[in-house]
Amino acid sequence: MSYLDDLKTIVNINSYTKNKNGVDAVGKQFDVWFEALGLKTIIFERELIGEHRLYRSHQIEGKKLLLLGHLDTVFAPNTFENYREDSEWVYGPGVCDMKGGNIVILEALRRLKEKYGCIENIDILLVSDEETGSDDSKYVSASLASEYDYCLVYEASGEQGEVVVGRKGVGTFSIDIAGLAAHAGNHYREGVDANLEAAYKLKELVALTDFKKGTTLNVGKIEGGIGANTISPHAHMTFELRYKSTQEKQRVLEAINTIVETSYVKGTTATLSGGIQRDVMQPGDAAFSLVAMMERIAQQHLKTQERGGVSDANILSSHGVVTLDGFGPFGDGDHTPNERASKASFEERIALSSKIFQYFVEHKSF
Repeated sequence: MSYLDDLKTIVNINSYTKNKNGVDAVGKQFDVWFEALGLKTIIFERELIGEHRLYRSHQIEGKKLLLLGHLDTVFAPNTFENYREDSEWVYGPGVCDMKGGNIVILEALRRLKEKYGCIENIDILLVSDEETGSDDSKYVSASLASEYDYCLVYEASGEQGEVVVGRKGVGTFSIDIAGLAAHAGNHYREGVDANLEAAYKLKELVALTDFKKGTTLNVGKIEGGIGANTISPHAHMTFELRYKSTQEKQRVLEAINTIVETSYVKGTTATLSGGIQRDVMQPGDAAFSLVAMMERIAQQHLKTQERGGVSDANILSSHGVVTLDGFGPFGDGDHTPNERASKASFEERIALSSKIFQYFVEHKSF
């Protein structure tokens, strides 16, 4: 399993999202590997974050397949670093989320190149800011979406090799509330309490949660006021929305606007900012048909699952590309110093991707 040596190489390079030099160093290593397979590197240069990288294969008539991954991890320098392994697991930042997935892509394409001599109509996009919401790269992904018929994303698989067919949409918002300061002892009635308004709004926002429909709204941070002896002149709330359907998104967004526009405490005003970060990846007939086709190609059963967490699969899916996720190795402990990935699952996922790629090249479609 020499590809684990490649994994070790990139895991030992810190690529925390805000560590531009480290993210770019990992990207440059993939340039070397993918260019050795005959792919052309296209770099989306960025000043403050890592560069996004698109690797173009030889283009011919037929359907187009995009393989999607990210270069960054959540671990700052000198926190969780270095690669290690035992007989069953590899350990380190990104081994499952998702440097490991990128290695699955690389090794499967190496096997494809060895068999066919050329890689056709299969491109790879590796972005640099997925772990912070893809606030920049989502525009790159969206701009490329119309070029592709299918997208496979190499985030970690489920414990039983599940393929991901759905992910919740997510939005992050803030509300700034303005009131009027007054001395809490001498002029209490003259004040307009922004903190009290925030409390009313918090209650209304949380009430939008509907577990049966998979909708949650969490007010994760609230702050305001000056001190105990002053009626609060300002308050700030930050909250997150997650949803499983476009209908729920519309319902909740309309309700949020109503809550923001309503002054529960007379004299307060409020301003909403933020928005949908990644739209919902809804399971659909096209995705399940693609899973069924891959089962025939690989001659194995592929379990499916939906996840509450988001990935860049949301972006391609919401732009009409038939998208499946979870083609990376199985792992756990991601986003913690206990992150690990199963060695056996690497081989399983590489074998699965190899069969899928070979079929695609031979038939120029799924």
